[in-house]
Amino acid sequence: MTMNSLQHIAFIMDGNRRWAKKRGLPIAAGHRQGAETLTNIAKAAKKMGLKYMTVYAFSTENWQREKSEVDGLMNLLRQYLDNGFKELQENNARIIFIGEREMLAADIQAKMAKIESESAKNSDVTLCVALSYGGRQEITAAARKLAQRVKEGLLEPSEITPQIMGDALYTVGIPDPDLLIRTSGEERLSNFLPWQSAYTELYFSETLWPDFSAAELEDIIKKYELRERRYGQS
Repeated sequence: MTMNSLQHIAFIMDGNRRWAKKRGLPIAAGHRQGAETLTNIAKAAKKMGLKYMTVYAFSTENWQREKSEVDGLMNLLRQYLDNGFKELQENNARIIFIGEREMLAADIQAKMAKIESESAKNSDVTLCVALSYGGRQEITAAARKLAQRVKEGLLEPSEITPQIMGDALYTVGIPDPDLLIRTSGEERLSNFLPWQSAYTELYFSETLWPDFSAAELEDIIKKYELRERRYGQS
């Protein structure tokens, strides 16, 4: 399957905990299965010709969950950083991370930086992983960055445009998502890419993320291709 105008799909990978509870499994089992699904979908997206894929892996709000679950997620993240991205890197995928990484443990930050460095020259597809990410926090950080430039006399307030603002975001250099898919039946953005998704097509799947498949992704893309994107012009 090839895609013409579709370059970038964003995913809110929702439903890991419900998947585990439905099966009487520990929550950690749902997160592990969700991590496997991420690898499978990233490989499928690359085969389909997708150039960018952004996934909501851990939000700033997720820090408020039970400490045992957060600790389990961080340990799973460590394992995934050590092993989960290797196959994607070997398949010429560039991997970058966005979010407030200073909130993460130092060893996790080091693993993230290592992956970014090792995959920097890969060019078939870019996988952007949102970790400790919040959209409002991202916009606030960008505003502070621009305010500092104004304070230093490097920028006039009148010079601040949507382009300048966009270049101050974590996603500088990455095109806005064409399509955003949220799994598990929830129908909201939950503070994910609010600036970048201004004209993004939205699709809400009833499937829990661990059960999401390449076949369903292909079906959603076919439905996307039937939509007419107007960008507010009519």
